[in-house]
Amino acid sequence: MRYIGNTRDNQREMLGVIGAGSLEDLLVRIPAKVRLARPLALPPAMAETDLVRHLRALAATNTDADHAVCFLGGGVYDHYTPVTIDHLISRGEFFTAYTPYQPEASQGTLRTIYEYQTMIAELTGMDVANASIYDGGSSLAEAALMAASVTGRAEIVLAAGVSPLHRRVVATYCEGPAVRLRDAAARDGVLDLDAARAAVGAKTAALVVQSPNFYGCLEDLAAAAEIAHAAGALLVVAADPVNLGVLQAPGRLGADIVVGEGQGLGVPLSYGGPNLGVFAAKQEFVRRMPGRLAGATVDLDGQRGFVLTLQTREQHIRREKATSNICTNVALCALMATIYLSLLGKQGLVRVGELASAKAHYAAERLGAVPGVSLAFGAPFFKEFTLRLPKAPERIVARLAKQKILAGVPLKAFDRRLADGLLVAVTEKRTKDEIDAYAEALARAVA
Repeated sequence: MRYIGNTRDNQREMLGVIGAGSLEDLLVRIPAKVRLARPLALPPAMAETDLVRHLRALAATNTDADHAVCFLGGGVYDHYTPVTIDHLISRGEFFTAYTPYQPEASQGTLRTIYEYQTMIAELTGMDVANASIYDGGSSLAEAALMAASVTGRAEIVLAAGVSPLHRRVVATYCEGPAVRLRDAAARDGVLDLDAARAAVGAKTAALVVQSPNFYGCLEDLAAAAEIAHAAGALLVVAADPVNLGVLQAPGRLGADIVVGEGQGLGVPLSYGGPNLGVFAAKQEFVRRMPGRLAGATVDLDGQRGFVLTLQTREQHIRREKATSNICTNVALCALMATIYLSLLGKQGLVRVGELASAKAHYAAERLGAVPGVSLAFGAPFFKEFTLRLPKAPERIVARLAKQKILAGVPLKAFDRRLADGLLVAVTEKRTKDEIDAYAEALARAVA
């Protein structure tokens, strides 16, 4: 199509190419009842200073974690983000997080991806990690498809504690290739091992377990691995890498694939995204992994360099041989995680986990002592737990939000059996005074 230089002429040219006589002809298939029959209610154009003032006023109507005390969780957490991260990712070398197709021009990006992969592999206890995926949900979905490819089986068993948000992504991914999903029930907040044994069989490609699970409870991964492997299936574990400074690496408990949401590794909340998908596996599965892997090599002069070692996606190889059609990796978020882990080091990550767990248990004790409030489950938890409230959690959350306390996630929308449930997360950032204030506000709200 040629460029004419006039908007109306361009429009006429485009309509002619597709055989439409007018813009109305183009929109005729949109039902009249869903089309706006009046002009948009937009104010007149503003001067720049007035527009900035207007947008700031709109933004001020939001409540965010910088101006409230955040106990929200469910997969995304208010962990500390070192200010160094913002400074480093703003350098010109990292302004674009696009795919480093030309290694000679992308050594900085390739090296940070390589370092990221190394750290994730060590944290998860796996042999190899890839160059990041969009988020925890898509990582889990890719693991389900990979397990089906590795085993030649077309059934995935999901523990009841797997995030319901991630389950929806898995279901979407698995619909096309007709991979069947089955559930394994929970007992007191964790996987019912007898139910898992009954569900996992000769058709099962993988048993999927999340630990800590969506409700905050710690799962018995070693027992889950035994059940999966006895049936010839893989064990896929969804884990929060921030917790792995304290909790044992899933790879050392029998996991074959480890995935997770890596947002807590220095990636800010940002109203829900972008996030960081973690994906790691055993060496024997490396050629079936989705996305890309960066590797270290040497050039003709013997100098160390970094390259994209494997790119098993359909853009790079024959479609029938591609492991996945996932495309752009979130390299900028992976860079944030690399800087975060480098700054904290092993001892720092352990300290983050210890503080979060200790403060969560203190919060559970204080909140659980409020009359009418109790812990929903008796299973051990790490930094997140589920409360049962005597009044509708949605009303409690709305009331406490007015006091600048983001009290947690009501669970009714995810599980009708937990209509009185509130999911509460406590990170290393929360203070004793904030937890005590939450407990006092909750007591007044339920009284």
